[in-house]
Amino acid sequence: MCRMKPVSQTTQFTGRVIRVTTDEVVLPNGHRTELEVVHHPGGAVAVALDAGRRVCLLRQYRYAGGGWLWELPAGKLEPGEPPLGTAQRELAEEAGVEARRWTSLGTCLSSPGVFTEVLHLYLASGIAPAAAAHERSEVIEIHWLPFETACEWALAGTITDSKTIVGLLRARFAITTTSVAD
Repeated sequence: MCRMKPVSQTTQFTGRVIRVTTDEVVLPNGHRTELEVVHHPGGAVAVALDAGRRVCLLRQYRYAGGGWLWELPAGKLEPGEPPLGTAQRELAEEAGVEARRWTSLGTCLSSPGVFTEVLHLYLASGIAPAAAAHERSEVIEIHWLPFETACEWALAGTITDSKTIVGLLRARFAITTTSVAD
């Protein structure tokens, strides 16, 4: 992905995770405008499937999302950490499992009109127990659901988290077109 370079950039806010700027840019049509941009380091997502074709979903409390959401295990890229390493770390920390096999499901953009965040999606199989390590700021319930049920929830709107919807449906496509899962 190629990002345009701004003509000028003013930092409005720098926090623990994000940085917000006002960028003056020249668009491909020649129009000059100011855009507000939220810079995020990116993240990685794990679609973990066990031998019984169940997927790990987290029921997680998200203040900004208005309450409890169904999500795949995921997290923010740490400086210098490759996306696969992030997915592996987050699967262990949040779900208490690890995987022997990892298959890339590509990337997706969370909200490209304002965020620079790129999410790296992975299918994880060959599941084994690992030590969970929830952060104090995380309120998480771990659930293992039939994979097709989770995909139905994604299509029906029960799951509203975009990275989870994209991850589940890309995993479903990968599974039906190849032999990447257990």
